[in-house]
Amino acid sequence: MSRNRTENPNIASDRIDILEDHEIFVFGSNLAGHHGGGAARAANMKFGAEWGVGVGLTGQSYAIPTMQGGVETIRPYVDEFIRFAQANPELKFLVTRIGCGIAGFRDEEIAPLFHKALQVSNIYLPETFYDLLQSHDPKI
Repeated sequence: MSRNRTENPNIASDRIDILEDHEIFVFGSNLAGHHGGGAARAANMKFGAEWGVGVGLTGQSYAIPTMQGGVETIRPYVDEFIRFAQANPELKFLVTRIGCGIAGFRDEEIAPLFHKALQVSNIYLPETFYDLLQSHDPKI
């Protein structure tokens, strides 16, 4: 078992410093792919996120844009990510608290976007997202 995640429920660690070969670090980015701070910087420095790529998989990182507007502008990228994870069951996707740092959103705003991820066995959510999804019926 990886130190980065738990099984049943699928929870990602709140501190990820190293990844196993099949693990992917999922972080909040900006569309320009300027990974200058927060989890984006860690993704760039440690996990192969490419500068200038603001969406999708590079290295052992998956970028979800969070800096382009409100919560509704993030939803299509989260949905795309969930479809990608479903299509790649051999990988384990460790989601950080995307949008809840530099982008300035609250967990309560972002967690509901990941409601469908609860049914995807290779997506590991932050504990705060998981707890919110379990305690509320998200209807965003």
